[in-house]
Amino acid sequence: MIKITQANSKEGEEYINFLKERAEDVQKDANIVVNKILEDVRARGDDAIIEYTQKFDSKFITSKNLIVSKEEIKNAYKMVDQDFLDAITMAKQNVVEFHEKQARTPWSIKKDKGIILGQTVRGLESVGIYVPGGTAAYPSTVIMNAIPAKVAGVKNLVMVTPPTKNGSINPHILVAADIAGVDKIYKVGGAQAIAGLAFGTETIFKVDKIVGPGNIYVAMAKKSVFGFVDIDMIAGPSEILIIADESASEKFIAADLMSQAEHDVLASAMLITTSSELAEKVAFELEVQIKAMSRKDIIGESLEKYGVILIAQSIKEAINLANEIAPEHLEVMLNNPFDFLGDIKNAGSIFLGQYSPEPLGDYIAGPNHVLPTSGTARFFSPLSVDDFIKKSSYIYYTKEALSETADKVIKLSEVEGLTAHGNSIKVRLE
Repeated sequence: MIKITQANSKEGEEYINFLKERAEDVQKDANIVVNKILEDVRARGDDAIIEYTQKFDSKFITSKNLIVSKEEIKNAYKMVDQDFLDAITMAKQNVVEFHEKQARTPWSIKKDKGIILGQTVRGLESVGIYVPGGTAAYPSTVIMNAIPAKVAGVKNLVMVTPPTKNGSINPHILVAADIAGVDKIYKVGGAQAIAGLAFGTETIFKVDKIVGPGNIYVAMAKKSVFGFVDIDMIAGPSEILIIADESASEKFIAADLMSQAEHDVLASAMLITTSSELAEKVAFELEVQIKAMSRKDIIGESLEKYGVILIAQSIKEAINLANEIAPEHLEVMLNNPFDFLGDIKNAGSIFLGQYSPEPLGDYIAGPNHVLPTSGTARFFSPLSVDDFIKKSSYIYYTKEALSETADKVIKLSEVEGLTAHGNSIKVRLE
């Protein structure tokens, strides 16, 4: 089900190259469909939104019920149990606590001659969150996207999510959105939802930034509207990479590999270990545990196509490989994992030790689960408060300060051939 090979072999190198290219083939076809939808929604607004929603999701959606009502949210609380409320409340508290540490503050510096320089920090005016819906329910996605925005001070926080066939929204999503402080929820999904947020319609609020995961059509729509609005990132298939030595539990490793493989047949689950014996044990344990999984067909296909166990000659080689792959999730199942934390350069989120499995990060621990994929952890970071703020610099000079530096500004403007720049200094000193 999962291949085992030497990390430094030709097969190992081919796997890493194959991994980097796995999602590219489907993008071209998706873009043709997406661009048509974007243009249509921009031209026809609500009419196009309703038409696509009735076609793809629910024939019961009209302009009158496109927005989730307060009564629907109230009823949603009656449809979820107390255990869920306790769990989502704890998740919110932990996510708030973590992200409050990221909050930025304005600053200023005073220099000689009365010069004052500084930076303001403000939350974005409006943000739209995309949350997958339909038959699926991802209340954790609501929390992870909404809380950093609220901490940052975003004034208008709206959400789009596709309705079920009967026109309703999953109650767990509605409750999570209410607890997280989402201001308005629209019953629309897919590329049409992204278009509505980017361009605005008679009903859907035009936003400054769009965040949240979705299928290939959502991802390509976000990519296409970037520039009209800001976006968080283009999310690819989920990934987990585990670095383990002989001290690690094969049961834990197998369970964690499957926790990501169940997302999608394109998901990749990888183990790099210095122990050939552990590699064989993990492969056997996967065969045992998969039988009890509800999504075993998806897991099996994912592990067969994109799963791998790489045997490294040393921990250093394993970490170097991990840095090259730059995985979305990186588990470090080594003795004294903190000893190696400083060597890890590229990873979305890092899970240290035997008892920090990746699902902790997905749901409850506090760090954000919206992470860079497909090797983009080399230059992207997890979703954070920084994604929901904008900064402006400011400058104040007195006449005395301007006089002292005037010749330098004028000289640089002359070198660049921009004499009007220099003139704006000269007229103030005549």
